[in-house]
Amino acid sequence: MNTLLDRVPLWIAVVPLGLYFLWLAAAHCRRHPLVVSGVGDGVGLGLGLVGLVMAGPLALVRPAAGSSPWIWPMLVLVFALLVALCVLVSRPRLVIYNISVEQLRPVVVEVASSLDPAVRWAGESAALPSRGFQLHIDGDGSMRSASVVAIVGRSSQEGWIEFSRRLRRAVARLQVRRNPWGLCFAAIGIMLLGFALWHALGLSLESFIPRRFLTS
Repeated sequence: MNTLLDRVPLWIAVVPLGLYFLWLAAAHCRRHPLVVSGVGDGVGLGLGLVGLVMAGPLALVRPAAGSSPWIWPMLVLVFALLVALCVLVSRPRLVIYNISVEQLRPVVVEVASSLDPAVRWAGESAALPSRGFQLHIDGDGSMRSASVVAIVGRSSQEGWIEFSRRLRRAVARLQVRRNPWGLCFAAIGIMLLGFALWHALGLSLESFIPRRFLTS
């Protein structure tokens, strides 16, 4: 097992990243925005990078860790724990793909007002006093993605869960144009998977051009 993982080539390592880019492309090419929890978004990114981490940082650390067959599983477990730690220490949030802050804000205002009529707004932030939590709308206009970040206490978990459920339903009713970035993400994903497939099949330039033309 150790020998097999020591020889994991780069073309295998880029497969998870290619699949992650294709998932991003699908999310941005939908006619309806896609809402993902912060936990799901972080885990998805971690899975997309796991191949590169195994072929890069973990491959550099492994020789110093010894030759035990359990080294690779332990190193992968450490990476998984780091991803889990980052997810756990981050604030609760919802990530919404293929929507701008301008499109999202009226929906959040409507949902927050229905949940707590006493909601108070200050710019892109709101406080829901009867529910015991605050939220902030953040986004990247150029990428057409936004997020709703919450400051939640132990006693306000139910309020945030109810807000998340209502926001998901409200966003699912919106219709938006497809994001041009989706095509870029699809192209990157296809190129990465094509690179992996090329090497998996053992293709090379010599397979199509005779050697005498390459050396002339």
